[in-house]
Amino acid sequence: MGMHQFIQGLNNLETLRRAPGFFKYAEHSVAAHSFKVAEIAQLLADIEEEAGNKINWQMLYEKALNHDYTERFIGDIKTPVKYATPTLRHMLADVEDSMTENFIKNEIPAPYQDRYRRRLSEGKDDTLEGQILSIADKVDLLYESFGEIEKGNPERVFLNIYTESLSTILDFKDRPSVQYFLKEMLPDMLDEKFADRELLHQLTRQTIADTDLTD
Repeated sequence: MGMHQFIQGLNNLETLRRAPGFFKYAEHSVAAHSFKVAEIAQLLADIEEEAGNKINWQMLYEKALNHDYTERFIGDIKTPVKYATPTLRHMLADVEDSMTENFIKNEIPAPYQDRYRRRLSEGKDDTLEGQILSIADKVDLLYESFGEIEKGNPERVFLNIYTESLSTILDFKDRPSVQYFLKEMLPDMLDEKFADRELLHQLTRQTIADTDLTD
């Protein structure tokens, strides 16, 4: 028992497509997504640290790099399907947990098993690092959807993904990193020149306004 299967799984993630059948102009793999989320999480953590918050960098990198590794077992199931019913969500979580535990027991050497249980467990928790992961994951998804909208993909699903991603980011709007994103990064995105620019401006304003009204 070595680490061969763990590394082989990275190749699986490299060929595992996100939202298969929807992306028209740029395909995205789970492996590429994990790398981008780690980079975005690093940026957000820098902002949090600059604001005086202490970051556990090892925990942050472990969460970000490994947050979708278990998709090698069940694939990339789109969020609307995954959350269609509480029962389905729990069933999928149970299957994923069971397959992950079997993988750890059968493929990870005993001295490292506890480390990989930690790394492959759900990373989006209430810790600062878990919150940063949640934000970074949605920032990347927002940029993925923006890339399709910018290039003229007519599928309504990308407007829905954009809005859902922004809404989740706004759930953490008290975090300095989210305030920075909303003030410095999002306006730059919306200043790009593309056909549906005004529509996206309207959706952004409405999503932010809806969030403010529910506070």
